[in-house]
Amino acid sequence: MACLARNALLVARKSLPRCATQFSSMPDPIEHATGLEKRELLAKVAGNDNPFDLLVLKRGPGTKENPNQVPSAFDSRILGCVCEEDATAVNWMWLHQGAPKRCGCGHWFQLTYKAPV
Repeated sequence: MACLARNALLVARKSLPRCATQFSSMPDPIEHATGLEKRELLAKVAGNDNPFDLLVLKRGPGTKENPNQVPSAFDSRILGCVCEEDATAVNWMWLHQGAPKRCGCGHWFQLTYKAPV
């Protein structure tokens, strides 16, 4: 019985590769990814570094006639406004499709449609 186990262990050791170079390399991440991750990687390859519009947007004039445009693929989106440059708090509000909305600091925002990734 012990002889069989020892022989099986020797056979198993011989069949294992001896170094990492014998393993095949991981395929290209785009070929390996699926679903939403793949669409994100393809958008980044196409030059869109912000496919989900999660980066901070700089405010423009923000008047009622010329509100700051906020892209969204949905009918509503939560928006955080840093009202003053040195502020330590963010003023959060829901922005809905349709009429522009005014923040407490006086800046106006409007939701604009953007196709999803």
